[in-house]
Amino acid sequence: MAQAAPTDGAGASLPPTAAMLERERFVTLRRARRVWAVAAVHGDAERLERLHDEIAARFAPGDRLVYLGNHLGYGADVCGTVDALLAFRRRVLARPGAGACDVVFLRGAQEEMWSKLLQIHLALNPPEILEWMLGRGVGATLAAYGVSPQRGLARARAGAVELARWTGELRARIQARPGHLALMSALRRAAFTDDGALLFVHAGVDASRPLAAQGDALWWGGGGFDAIDHPFGGFRRVVRGFDRGHDGFRVGPFTATIDGGCGFGGPLCAACFDDRARLIDRIDA
Repeated sequence: MAQAAPTDGAGASLPPTAAMLERERFVTLRRARRVWAVAAVHGDAERLERLHDEIAARFAPGDRLVYLGNHLGYGADVCGTVDALLAFRRRVLARPGAGACDVVFLRGAQEEMWSKLLQIHLALNPPEILEWMLGRGVGATLAAYGVSPQRGLARARAGAVELARWTGELRARIQARPGHLALMSALRRAAFTDDGALLFVHAGVDASRPLAAQGDALWWGGGGFDAIDHPFGGFRRVVRGFDRGHDGFRVGPFTATIDGGCGFGGPLCAACFDDRARLIDRIDA
């Protein structure tokens, strides 16, 4: 079956080069009967394992699965969380008829910081940037890979050469965990169903811009999300997995926030939406 030409989120077709970039940034969930969305995990592997057991018991042919970012950070078992994500992906894709894009991992603020951390030796002010990241959950991820944040700060103050050695050590630690670097390299900005019913993002959207022009708003935005009063980009509902304000799980006419506060004292939530963008199931672990 021929695929429709990608668009910029406002309906305009993209030229070939731009279309290729869009496929790298976004994922289309094709022929989805239902879509399961998992909120920010924040390194809580124990809750994630329980959630996976619940989803597995309810997962049906035609279902798709989207993890909405912030897999890393804050929690006590970041590496165990990534291992659990990879294992459950294999479990889902082993089902008859499953396709590679049936399970999608989105980039969250934690993963964005992690990506920038691996290039921090190229930054203009590495000590300040690293301190800022450490105050926002990155320390837990560093510790999970056996890397000292304090040593990183010392290397940052020692200069670019020493800091480059530190980031090289960090990359080697990630590569030593099978599948971890591959997962981090495969994160997408957003996912949407091919029927235009559902758009899945990490933290929010800038309603004044088309999807293709969102940029950092997808993981650092979120202000005004609940006030969206029309179908953004033509989608019936936009679903996000992280709420910086920690105001809990809620569903509005055109949006849904499924963050129960995992990593901040609350449960890890998953929500299931049908092909009419209706919430039809919810799991709290």
